[in-house]
This record gives sequence, C-alpha cells and structure tokens, in this order.
Amino acid sequence: MELTQPTQAIHADDDLNTTSDVAPPLHVSTTFRYADDPKELVPVANADISTTEAHVYSRHTAPTSTRLETILAPLLKAPCLTYASGLAALHAAYVYLNPPRVSIGGGYHGTHGVLQIQQKLCGTRMLPLHCPASDLQPGDVIHLETPLNPTGEAYNIAEYADKAHSRGAILLVDSTFGPPGLQDPFEWGADMVMHSGTKYLGGHSDMLCGVLATKESKWLAGLRDDRMFLGSVMGNMESWLGLRSLRTLDLRVKRQSENASRLVQWLHSCKHSDTRGKETELVKTVVEKIQHASLQHEDMPWLERQMPHGFGPVFAIWAREERMARELPSLLTLFHHATSLGGVESLIEWRSMSDRTVDSRILRVSVGVEDWEDLKADLIKGFQDLLMKQEA
Repeated sequence: MELTQPTQAIHADDDLNTTSDVAPPLHVSTTFRYADDPKELVPVANADISTTEAHVYSRHTAPTSTRLETILAPLLKAPCLTYASGLAALHAAYVYLNPPRVSIGGGYHGTHGVLQIQQKLCGTRMLPLHCPASDLQPGDVIHLETPLNPTGEAYNIAEYADKAHSRGAILLVDSTFGPPGLQDPFEWGADMVMHSGTKYLGGHSDMLCGVLATKESKWLAGLRDDRMFLGSVMGNMESWLGLRSLRTLDLRVKRQSENASRLVQWLHSCKHSDTRGKETELVKTVVEKIQHASLQHEDMPWLERQMPHGFGPVFAIWAREERMARELPSLLTLFHHATSLGGVESLIEWRSMSDRTVDSRILRVSVGVEDWEDLKADLIKGFQDLLMKQEA
C-alpha cells in the first residue's frame, strides 16, 4: 500500500519504533556501545560508515536524528541529511559542491553571507540569477530560492532546471517557503533541495534545523562524510522536537497558506477597489503594495502546477512611509513583532530590523494557524490606531 504524505509523516518511522512507546522517546546519549561479540567488530579502516546501521557516535548518527531523517525522506521525495541550522545545511552544500560560480538573485541575506565566506575561502564567483545560460559552465550552481524571502514571490523551477542542465550546471533549490505539502522541487528538475527546518518543518518557533535532500547517492555519501568533520549535526532535543512537528506538517502549512492567501486577496481587493468604505480607505492609506505568489496572475499556468495546494504562508507589505512600517507591528495584538517565520503563531517584522539590504518600508508577514478573520480584524485595528496616532 502506497501511503500519502500526511500518513507518511506519522508512520514512515514505524520500523524504528523498537519500544512500546506511542510517542517517540528522546535519546540523549552521544556515544554507543560496540557489539559484545568480538567477531562482530569491524575496524573503521574496513567499515563503510555511510552504510553502517549501528550508531557509534552522534557526530555521525544518533537514534533520534536518524528517525527524523527517516520521516523527512518520503516527505521531501529524496534521501536527506539534517543539520544544526538552515545555514549550516547551506554551508555544507557549498563545501561539498564547491562550485566555481553561483548564479543567484536576491532572497535571504543569510544565504549571501554563507556565499561571501565561500568567496573568501574558495574564490567562488557570483553571477546574476537571470544571467544568460552561456555564462554557466559544468559544475556551476544556480541557487534558486522559491518562494522568495521576504516577498513570497515564486519562480519557475522547471525553467531554471532546464537552464542549468543545458550547461552541465546544478540546480539547488531553497524551498524553505514552499515546504512539503505545498511544493516538490524534485518534480520540476531540482538536483538538490535545502530547507531551513527551523521554519515550517519545525513549525513551533522552538528548534533550529537544516535539511539537504538529493537523489544523487554519491552526493549524499559525500555530504554525510563531510558532516562528520564539519560537526554541524542536529542536537538530540532538536531532533525530537522535529519528530513532534512533522506529524502535523500537512495540517499546518495548508492552513497557514490558505490564511495568507485570504489576507492577501482581502488587502489586494481593498487596494484596488473603486468603492469607498472604512476598510478600503484604511488599507489604501497605509499600504503601498502587497507581494505574494498568489498575486502572480500571469504566472498561474506554471505556478498552479508547481504549488497546487497553496502559494505559501509568507507575504510582504510595503507601507507608504518608513514610519508606518516601523510603528505598525507594535499596534497589533495577534501578530508578534519578531523575526523568523513558519510557526503556528502569526508574526510580522519590520524587515529592516534584521536585513540591512531591504527597502525600509517592507513588513514581512508570516501567517499562522489562527482564524484568518481574527487576523484581518487585528490588521484593521492596527491600521486604524496607526492613523489615529499620526493625527494626534
């Protein structure tokens, strides 16, 4: 029987459930006993650590992180490895691939920080994301973040896969904003997929995690060997929190994405409405622009195939003035003013607080699982209080 992703999230690790516990136990040991029978001992010089099933030392494997990877693999549609954070995973990918050139656009500022280190150590050259295919050579990487941080806009994965593969280059997709249940980059030609599992895979704002997935067995073995010496493994507690989180992943991300699309459509309709009304006037006075994949109407022929179950839970608001972007978050009740995203609670961030490269009027909104009507009411009250404060 072939199980669907929501069922895999609960049962993919059943074979590793060796106790009578229904909830997964937390293993905290960092080291594990060798076999009692001397005849079963295999010196490390003769062992293939990439296929060894028994745990030896947690910088290689551990029961809880192995169980997490076992669930992630069918959700991501490829074997995978977990890391201490999203940027640790990204760093590991570039250490292993060591590309001469990386074609990349905007997106998460932390990614560009990792690539600056790669430039310093290896002389890696940066190319624009939209560079001609002829600028790429074998071994280069196209780094595609979709949907994009902080705006939530989406890019056509198949288009960039064709471009990369036509030149022998590699397509690495950061699918953090398009978690399992919303997007499968491998279906559209990705060679490697990265997630900051801190966000939607974790989903409760209480764990750091990074994930790399690839169908290339040689790459996976090399990444696993590198991880041993980079030392960027997940901790036991974080791995256990990840197990808890994945059980509800499908429920969470589809609800969050639906909520975001409803809020975006409401804001967009108010922004472009010819009818005068309290809500419409409030939105028009505060909001300059909204950006989200659901508003990419001209791209729907490919976008609805790439993201058939929702366009992601993050969108961006451009306030009309920097002052409005700075002050609005503190006037909201249900949206926490905080960085990061992906948790069950809604967040809003004046993005200038953590990213020095963005327009100072941008607010990034990460939508949670609350009732969207309550979130809408909170925004209306916030807009109203903002304008009253301005008039005072």
